[in-house]
Amino acid sequence: MTFVILRSDHQQHRIKGNLATGGVCLHVDLMRRETRQGLQSCIRGLLIFVLGALQVVFGQAPNAEKPVPIFTGSAGFFTNVNAGETQLVPIVSPVLLVPLGERWLIESRGEFEGEFEKPQGGSSFGGKVHKEVDYLQVDYIANPYVTVTAGRFLTPFGIYNERLYPIWIRSLQPTPLIFPIGSGSSDGFMLRGGLPANARINLNYAIYFSALSTVNKFESDRMVGGRIGFFLPGSRIEMGASLQQLLQEQRQSAAGFHFAWQPAKTPLTLRSEYAWSGEKGSGYWIEAVYRLSQIPRWQQVLRHAEVVGRTQQFFAGSIAEEDEAAAYGLSEVNAKQADFGANYYLRDGVKATASYGRRFTPEGNFNLWTVGIAYRFAFPLGKGQ
Repeated sequence: MTFVILRSDHQQHRIKGNLATGGVCLHVDLMRRETRQGLQSCIRGLLIFVLGALQVVFGQAPNAEKPVPIFTGSAGFFTNVNAGETQLVPIVSPVLLVPLGERWLIESRGEFEGEFEKPQGGSSFGGKVHKEVDYLQVDYIANPYVTVTAGRFLTPFGIYNERLYPIWIRSLQPTPLIFPIGSGSSDGFMLRGGLPANARINLNYAIYFSALSTVNKFESDRMVGGRIGFFLPGSRIEMGASLQQLLQEQRQSAAGFHFAWQPAKTPLTLRSEYAWSGEKGSGYWIEAVYRLSQIPRWQQVLRHAEVVGRTQQFFAGSIAEEDEAAAYGLSEVNAKQADFGANYYLRDGVKATASYGRRFTPEGNFNLWTVGIAYRFAFPLGKGQ
């Protein structure tokens, strides 16, 4: 800290203080009374600066807060009626986030899903509870454009698997017919990130390698793949493509395309995906979600509601055995399906949902009904410092 006394032609003494740490200048004119208010303001500013410096020294600055682990996720209970058969489906999907400093993050998600059915002649529902580890990964934020991931992660193929799968986020609870193509989880490493391609386009990408694993709850195939997307902030449009190459068995390939649009002036979301795999099959889905917040009447009720519609088509692949197709979760024959539904947000974190669908196949047509409730939760596991 240095102080310099200057004398002007009018013999006016001025004191100029230069604080190198904050670049704060104290400029006081001692010869003129009109500057008294400025002097008081400068003194207040100097006191604020000194107090701020003391907070930094003693570790009490607002920016010194440390991130804490978060326990979050979703839970739900749904009743499905497919082709006249009723199924009760409770789901719990916990997520744990553990930050380590500013660049490291451990994250994991599990899933416990029951499928309870009433057997013929039975009086009560029974069935199995499926347990899965969707991901268990370590992330390192190398810089604003690259994040390195190692462990078990969601395969970045299309957008549904990573962005729309949780029951709290889904607009329709039944997953698309093409969902098993290219999606699931992988064990290996991944590079992902985003950067501005130019003033009007942002680019996002993911590149990954997965190793072969037969460990229970950590199964994965040996493969490589990637996804690239282009987002236009002005028009709120994203489009992109995914590629995947299996490095075992018949070395099948898979490819996909995705599109999403949210108009700025309308509470509407349009989404679509296409996926192809020579063995598993191919198909597409198109979904529209409209929030009723702009309806002029009954605003207190309708602003919490949204309606959704989806059309989709699946073309069966060359999987030889029906049991193998069922293991993948794919339709065994060509199929078309139309779904309509509604969601109502009872409060922040609680959503009631209902939908009706009709599937058309060469083997016959049938209805699909779903009704249920989803709950989102989040709890900090500690206090920031």
